[in-house]
Amino acid sequence: MSTTMSEAVIAGADGDALEKLPLPERFAAATVRLADVRMFQDVDDKDVQKSLIVDEVPMPELAPDEALVAVMASSINYNTVWTAMFEPLPTFQFLKQMAKAGGWERRHDLPYHVVGSDAAGVIVRTGSSVRKWKAGDHVVVATAYVDDQDHDTHRDGMLGEGQKAWGFETNFGGLAHYAIVRASQLMPKPGLLTWEEAAVNPLCAGTAYRMLVSDRGAHMKQGDVVLIWGATGGLGSYAVQLVRNGGGIPVGVVNSRRKADLLRSLGCEVVINRSEIDGGDATLLQQPEGWKKIGAAVRDAVGEDPHIVFEHVGEKTFGASVFLARRGGTVVTCGSSTGYQHTYDNRYLWMRLKRIIGSHGANLHEQWEVNRLLSMGRLLPALSKTYPLDEVATAARSVQTNQHIGKVGVLCLAPRPGLGVTDPQARARVGEDRLRTFQGWMSESDDSSGRDHGEGRRLARV
Repeated sequence: MSTTMSEAVIAGADGDALEKLPLPERFAAATVRLADVRMFQDVDDKDVQKSLIVDEVPMPELAPDEALVAVMASSINYNTVWTAMFEPLPTFQFLKQMAKAGGWERRHDLPYHVVGSDAAGVIVRTGSSVRKWKAGDHVVVATAYVDDQDHDTHRDGMLGEGQKAWGFETNFGGLAHYAIVRASQLMPKPGLLTWEEAAVNPLCAGTAYRMLVSDRGAHMKQGDVVLIWGATGGLGSYAVQLVRNGGGIPVGVVNSRRKADLLRSLGCEVVINRSEIDGGDATLLQQPEGWKKIGAAVRDAVGEDPHIVFEHVGEKTFGASVFLARRGGTVVTCGSSTGYQHTYDNRYLWMRLKRIIGSHGANLHEQWEVNRLLSMGRLLPALSKTYPLDEVATAARSVQTNQHIGKVGVLCLAPRPGLGVTDPQARARVGEDRLRTFQGWMSESDDSSGRDHGEGRRLARV
């Protein structure tokens, strides 16, 4: 009986062996369907378990500048939840617009959308123009899908008009057994991490890095006080680590004592439990009275106002963020979990010389810098729980309802958690317990019925 490509990948076959095997004609993938885009009309609870379906899809052709990756693991990002809710608009509109460019882009306009914006896996094929990567390479996938023929791309990959969020604004994403990516998205997988630990990082860790550390973000420096909303979510948990690494003072905002304990285990010494401030009344954060209470809590803890506010929650916190930043301070935002129509008192912005910086994703250089930190063990994966691909809808629902901490992983071809480590010595140096900091927290009962904003419902493009 002949070995299939998937079996060979799981068994650890080398590149020469993989190149000799035929590709499967079809493969399992998490999809949403064009026929279902109206299923949630006039429905309050747009339960993604009803729209996100694991299906068998045909293998697409490979363009010259692309690689075919056998996906060992992926993760849930809120853009997948948006896709499955068909909000703020069905992503099939992105795919149709993409197809208008012609050529290879036409492949993406299909009656189904293979979703997922993170992946770790093994290259099994490369296009004719790919030079630096080969079959058998272990890789992680950067999210930005850029047009290298756009002049603005060469100034900053995120500025190009053709820049897209892979697996959200493109087809053939990472929540599948196979994914198509451009060579300009590929990075070496950190050898000390398992497949699922490696898969959860690129989108959220890269986004947080650009917001705080990159010269295109808030220019964080040593000693800066950084207020981080949703500090145990996918974005916030990386932000806390990056602030500490850079000599800053992270001030994490959470909604329970258990999440406060998790933050302290990351080295975040200043934690604000907002449930103790607003008494469960989330609307208080949208009122000056609530802003002043948060501000007083920050000053009591560190003696001064924040230099930077790390903002991704949006409508419910943005007014507070503008108020809380110190004179001359910065609010850096990458999305809007609770709504993208923001209201704030502009007097606090112009009269106190504050700045608002918009940030989106990360370019390839920024992603490589983050990947280096992960490879060195100086940034820990925020993986808290892992699901198999056939339970991807349940995994997405946990993120949709903000029942998660950190990042939720999904095993694709990997048969079980814990596989993929190729540098056990580096893993031992960092420490198993440190690398598994977030794992196990989801199994414990919370002491609050409230919900943290977590990773946030980031509106990637509206």
